[in-house]
Amino acid sequence: MAAQPIEQALPTTRDSSATAFIELHEIHKRFGGVHALKGVSLNIEPGQIYHLLGENGCGKSTLIKVIAGAHPASSGHLKVNGETVSDFSSIKALSLGIETVYQDLSLLPNLTVAENIGLSQQLVKSNGKLYRKLDSAALIQTAKQALRIVELPVTPTFLNTQVDRLPIATRQLVAIARAVAGSAGLVIMDEPTTALTKSEVDNLIAVVRKLQAEGVAVLFVTHKLDECKEIGGIGLVMRDGELVCQCDIADLSKQRIGYLMTGREIEQGRYRAPQQAGERLLTVNQLGKTGAFSNVNFSLAKGEILGITGLLDSGRNELPKALAGVEPASEGTIQLNGRLLSLHQVDDAVKAGIGYVPEDRLTEGLFLDKPILDNAVMGILDKLRGQLGLIDKHRATEHTENMVNDLAVVASDVKAPVKSLSGGNQQKVLIGRWLATDPQLLILHGPTVGVDVGSKDTIYRIIQQQAESGMGVIIISDDLPELIQNCDRIAVMSDGRMKTIVPVEELTEQQLYTHIASGNKATQGVAL
Repeated sequence: MAAQPIEQALPTTRDSSATAFIELHEIHKRFGGVHALKGVSLNIEPGQIYHLLGENGCGKSTLIKVIAGAHPASSGHLKVNGETVSDFSSIKALSLGIETVYQDLSLLPNLTVAENIGLSQQLVKSNGKLYRKLDSAALIQTAKQALRIVELPVTPTFLNTQVDRLPIATRQLVAIARAVAGSAGLVIMDEPTTALTKSEVDNLIAVVRKLQAEGVAVLFVTHKLDECKEIGGIGLVMRDGELVCQCDIADLSKQRIGYLMTGREIEQGRYRAPQQAGERLLTVNQLGKTGAFSNVNFSLAKGEILGITGLLDSGRNELPKALAGVEPASEGTIQLNGRLLSLHQVDDAVKAGIGYVPEDRLTEGLFLDKPILDNAVMGILDKLRGQLGLIDKHRATEHTENMVNDLAVVASDVKAPVKSLSGGNQQKVLIGRWLATDPQLLILHGPTVGVDVGSKDTIYRIIQQQAESGMGVIIISDDLPELIQNCDRIAVMSDGRMKTIVPVEELTEQQLYTHIASGNKATQGVAL
């Protein structure tokens, strides 16, 4: 079934006389034989909020890079404030008031917070050439104004801190501060809330409201549909390089958005049916790691899916690393199938039957420049060795091609670099690598971060299939709908302790958030 034509999806209440800040006319972009954008036309108006939605690989990133001057269009033209812009570049875009926060943040790690925030304006003044010394006083003044907007400290210590020493969530806010530091007409934010807690997301929404009130347009690129609904504005849905829908985000249901993005119906309810308690698989007793968490106790049955959540400093990120031998615990015990484990390194966990999909697939999980095949077989090299100890390339290729088919990985060739895949397909390759080791326990840390709705659906079904086969699964996530849709029970951590474990049946998102926000100190009577 074809997507609804863009002309029929336009809001009927729009003011056609409004002057657009940016106008895109029939923008095409080709990379060799790949037609990434296919005649995209779009007006972005002052003071309006837009949400750019679509599967990974649909053209979202290419579109924002064209708008930001990072990629020249192959054909079509672009106007800013009614004037056609030629020789469009990143510096030209900045000078015209187009600011972008990319998913990788694009911060300079060896520079300070103040330098990162104030550098763009000084680059614009010097037309991209910094032959002269940076104006330190101007950097500090610019940084202070921007940091106050995003509610980060303006102390000399913070201003002079190198960015690479900051937590990822703080870096995210610094990148946003840099974007709002200038006299922007449009701020583009690519997955801005990925590393933020709920309170930080609320703060970001308040920042967006301030920008909107000042007549600044904001374009979000996101996979988080609930946040889109909360923020409000215009939904822009892309599929296969085309803009297939533009309408008020309030008029689009999750089901409709999912269909427009993928061309198929996406599950909206729970993926998980009520389960009978199985034989105990995992027992964690008095587990602790100095400075991270302590006195953690819980168990997991075969075929059960346990969610773990909490605020960023709750210990929820450190616990899975201890269970996987990445950052070993300093006290307590871990038993798998009744056998006491000694997990001092990742290899210990792998040999014990524990698979771990890390939170950041780009820096902790995948070898981006290596082929899909190399990434897929990395965990089973010993199984693929022949009599002479060499890797059997035929068996390795056959294994990888089977994995690509089984997990619905969209790839032209298993010999292509894994970095050529979309985020969702990269994640499926990483999950497939660990499934190949036949783990008894699979730990998934942020399994769908930066993943589109179609790939999410596929990954959730993979998780359910593994649990149905008897595998124990632990999902660490701050995506509350994800946890409720997929888990049997959800553990909430606070201040380094596991405060409560609640069954998911009849649990609402608001109730779960209340547990997280309060820390839920009353744990007596809860079955761990």
